[in-house]
Amino acid sequence: MKPLIATLFFLLVISGISCQPSGEGPYDILIQNARIVDGTGNPWYQADIGIYHDKIVSIGKLDVRLAKRVVDAGGKVVSPGFIDMLGQSEHAILVDNRAMSKISQGITTEINGEGESPAPVNDKILKEMKSYFDEYKLTVDWTDFNGYFARVEKNRSAINLGSYVGAATAREFVIGFDNREPTTEELSQMKQIVRTAMQQGAMGVSSALEYMPAMFAKTPELIELAKASAEFGGIYASHIRNEQEKVIESVLEAADIARGAKIPVEIWHLKVAQKPNWGKMPEVVRIIQQQRNEGLDITADQYPYIASSNDLKAWLPGWVLEGGTEKFMQRLQDPMVRKQIKKELASAKWLDFQLVLISSVSNPELKKWEGKRFTEVIAASKKEPLEAMFDFLVADSGKTGRVTFGMTEEDLRMGMAQTWTSFCTDATARATEGPLSQGKPHPRTFGSFPRILAKYVREDKILTLEDAIRKMTSLPAQRMGIKDRGILKTGFYADLVVFDPATITDKATFENPHQYSEGISLVLVNGMPVWENGKFTGNLPGRVLRGPGYVRQ
Repeated sequence: MKPLIATLFFLLVISGISCQPSGEGPYDILIQNARIVDGTGNPWYQADIGIYHDKIVSIGKLDVRLAKRVVDAGGKVVSPGFIDMLGQSEHAILVDNRAMSKISQGITTEINGEGESPAPVNDKILKEMKSYFDEYKLTVDWTDFNGYFARVEKNRSAINLGSYVGAATAREFVIGFDNREPTTEELSQMKQIVRTAMQQGAMGVSSALEYMPAMFAKTPELIELAKASAEFGGIYASHIRNEQEKVIESVLEAADIARGAKIPVEIWHLKVAQKPNWGKMPEVVRIIQQQRNEGLDITADQYPYIASSNDLKAWLPGWVLEGGTEKFMQRLQDPMVRKQIKKELASAKWLDFQLVLISSVSNPELKKWEGKRFTEVIAASKKEPLEAMFDFLVADSGKTGRVTFGMTEEDLRMGMAQTWTSFCTDATARATEGPLSQGKPHPRTFGSFPRILAKYVREDKILTLEDAIRKMTSLPAQRMGIKDRGILKTGFYADLVVFDPATITDKATFENPHQYSEGISLVLVNGMPVWENGKFTGNLPGRVLRGPGYVRQ
């Protein structure tokens, strides 16, 4: 700090002005020469931004002499920090609290809890998760959201974190992994789990209906759990029941839940998957818009890729997975069960192993297959395709991750262009080194938000810069009920991204996903730099963001 500025700042401090910051300073950080895209969708404008502690205290032509640190944006864009509408970092943030793949792409807040949430937990749930916790040497010292959030706060984080309570978690807690409807008493217990989670800070209730045991839940059960969330002002979010041949029916089920529970609904990672269904996105969009026109509060989000990512076992019928991993493994080694699976999948036109890339394995002996197409596994095994898949899953304890190339650009862009669509990564925080650097994860993990700004704004012009930023900031903040974030405005928290719209780009590929994006020069979370000039700063200012029903204990 120059002597004159230092002296002026010292006089301000001893006079007590620093305890009462105003539009005239002082500032911990002053960003000058900024091209402000404020998150509202309004056109960009030129101004400086003054930050004191964790808040934006002034926007305009500001006096640099009142600042501890001055950052010259040089005409680069300054926007609110990006909000990931569906991350998967609820446990990863306890393994590596830097959240490198998030902050490097401008994400300052992540919402997690896709159908299954980090809390509550009991012995049944912990048993099913044991291999993951053991792999990362993660000790679970919480049972509910109060305990989980306390652990996150103690561990600290580079990003802000919010969570849904999972409908499947409530089911697992009470019923386990069986395929049956809950009794009246069990449903009452599940609703109370949702209520308690909402009071402890969950933002809503969620479902992932393509996965076990969520797939066993019928619509009336989901409506009842959504009602419990609605009591506290929460929302219902869903990985809908089918994103392929029954995508229309599944969107309508989400609408039925919105109507039945009188609750806002978010459809996660909106897509139309598998070749026989390509071209259905206009009809999906029409139905969502029709429901909105009729007064149902339904929105959606997307990641900007035409490949999805989940577990290889997701291709199997639900009854094979029932009861958890142990029973699943027993079934898959039974020749009669294999015969039945083949019979059920015989007419599946979407079953195309050429579209599948192996993204992760748990068995070290199978590591050589990460990043390879499953057709290579089939060729090497000299077995027919389904037998090769069965054997691979058995050898990997059912924990094989995959990437599937199953959508089209036309459908993706149709969904992206809608005013009610925001964005997500649908990915856990990773890094290029350390415990979270393994495997070949989907490149959305490292590149989603820069890819939108590079490909769909700058190159393809599907969105304007201002609208893309709105979809990354104020729209998700509004949707999640996050106050004082998502807009560059005096009094709001200083979650900011400084980037060059001419050079920002994603580097991650399917072949080499562990690459940080380029073009982002500075990321602030709660007023503190976390990513600067391509490096983590060491700061961990992230906070837990609790939902509208939170009652402080």
